[in-house]
Amino acid sequence: MSTSTRKPNTYLRGRPTGRLGRYNGWLPARPEVYAEFIKHHRQVGKERRRARAQHLPVVQQFADTINNDPEMSVLMDQIFLQAAKPPNLDTVDNLDELLYAMDAIVVAAPKFYNAKDENGNIIGEPIGVPMLLLFDLLSNTAAAYDLFRKPAFNDALKAVLDEWGRYLTTTESSNVLNNSEEGWFGDVALASLEAGRGDFNSTYVCPDPNAVSRGFQSWDAFFTREVQPQARPVDAPTDKSIIHNACESTTYNIAYEVKKHDQFWLKAQKYSLYDMLNKDDQMADKFVGGTVYQAFLSPQDYHRWHAPVDGTVVKTVQVPGTYYAVLPDAGAEEDDPDLQPGDPHGALIRSQGYLNVSSARSLIYIQADNPDIGLICFIGIGMAEVSTCEIIVEEGQKVKTGDQIGMFHFGGSSHSIIFGPQSKVTFADVIEVDKHNLVNSILAQVAKA
Repeated sequence: MSTSTRKPNTYLRGRPTGRLGRYNGWLPARPEVYAEFIKHHRQVGKERRRARAQHLPVVQQFADTINNDPEMSVLMDQIFLQAAKPPNLDTVDNLDELLYAMDAIVVAAPKFYNAKDENGNIIGEPIGVPMLLLFDLLSNTAAAYDLFRKPAFNDALKAVLDEWGRYLTTTESSNVLNNSEEGWFGDVALASLEAGRGDFNSTYVCPDPNAVSRGFQSWDAFFTREVQPQARPVDAPTDKSIIHNACESTTYNIAYEVKKHDQFWLKAQKYSLYDMLNKDDQMADKFVGGTVYQAFLSPQDYHRWHAPVDGTVVKTVQVPGTYYAVLPDAGAEEDDPDLQPGDPHGALIRSQGYLNVSSARSLIYIQADNPDIGLICFIGIGMAEVSTCEIIVEEGQKVKTGDQIGMFHFGGSSHSIIFGPQSKVTFADVIEVDKHNLVNSILAQVAKA
């Protein structure tokens, strides 16, 4: 469809379900909601600016980091000049607007957001990654590629995200866990949590199933909720040739014959083991010629990681990284399932291969009990506002398939599993790009050597 025939505020291809596939949970399915979110935060920012309101200390520190560095300051100015300005959509136009919008987000939990469609009807969606919407179009620029990879920029941004993370552990942050129009347990919001995942109370461990909030005392407690064992049983638990899904997630990519060094910064985003594994020569060598499976989680997904195999944890590594750095592109491609060709939104989702080497991430190496599987590496990748990828296992610890090994805290995320060249894996027929899979379900099977 050409841009001249688009309806106002339309950035999506027609989908019978009205839901996104690849970008589900990351971008609002209804562009009116996206537009209203940005419009609201721009207005809040303008009001605070007119009132000469002070920034939160951590946001002011972020601003000072940029403004006190001539190169970063120039790059930030260029970002706003280079960022796309889609018709009929408000955009964040300068650093002041961005900072005041960040002020508002850092002291609030993500909520369900309401807007009106072109016929005046009330529509709404949960906005699980509000900070991403501020950075979405900004990140898809050449200047952002340079600025958003700088350690000083990411250190300052991490401080903002950590402050927000602390707020999300407070009881005050549970004020969106209700059945109001803006609450996560309202009819429409709850339906988005249950879509393809099952009845909420029957699927997740709820401290008080009869309470409107389900007993969760904070946003973080809600976000990192545990799953009930009977809701996500380990499929084929006695067959040790089976590899299971470590996360509840949507398949992004499968790559074979991966190299130690490859050009991860180019459009194809090939996997480069040395860079994925934090420049660890010894570990990278073990996986050369192997296979990489990658899948991503939406904010509505279950966010704990489970062991995909029986085995022993041999090494864990926490790797610092970037938060909104993407590979700038010319927009969605012709075969994009959701967006119109050339649409600049959602570059972060299209950059997931690159995020394996750039984002904050956790590495968990597991030596499988089955020698045909051998050594694997699970990579938990923080995307957008995920500043905490928490490992809860230790080196030397034995794990059984389905055991919890870690979790993401707030936002959205991705993960990869790397298999060595000796592991002849065949992926299950249900594993398809852009298809959602439940944790502990069958991912692949290894052939006997």
